[in-house]
Amino acid sequence: MDSGYYMGWGTLALINAGLAQGKNRSGLNWFLLSLLMGPLATLFIVVWNKI
Repeated sequence: MDSGYYMGWGTLALINAGLAQGKNRSGLNWFLLSLLMGPLATLFIVVWNKI
């Protein structure tokens, strides 16, 4: 695969970690989850409310 694909995926994971920390969630956990799930993790961070 193209190296740009991996850079984009990694950048998205970092953005998701920042979003998660902004919502008082674990940035590290969401970073790792984002490496596996990518854009779906972004959707979950934005849509789910913390209980």
